[in-house]
Amino acid sequence: MRQTLYAVTLVVPDYDAAIAFYTQKLSFTLTQDVDLGGGKRWVLVSPPGSDSGSLLLAQADGPNQIASVGNQTGGRVGFFLQTDDFERDHAAMLSKGVHFEEDPRQEPYGWVAVWRDPFGNRWDLIQFT
Repeated sequence: MRQTLYAVTLVVPDYDAAIAFYTQKLSFTLTQDVDLGGGKRWVLVSPPGSDSGSLLLAQADGPNQIASVGNQTGGRVGFFLQTDDFERDHAAMLSKGVHFEEDPRQEPYGWVAVWRDPFGNRWDLIQFT
């Protein structure tokens, strides 16, 4: 048996703002954008070069979901963007205005730096050694 993680839902305040950030600032690919009716869409974005592990961008609907935007993991780093060239991707992200909370640091497992998307979600940019 083989299984892969297909997608993880990320609740965002607005579909188009999230698509713009992930595709323009991070060079993710918009793989699906399907109108489901009633203001809902099925929106998948994937990191460049990835063949699995997409984000399902879900526009917040109602007070509970709105309250979870940017805090889906209780303030912890909840998302990990793995790279094969930390310096290249860190520099590219900085040049596009991505906000890093810290300078890159080397850990026993590799290079890492914490950054936030514009909605408040904390991410690691990470290159394993």
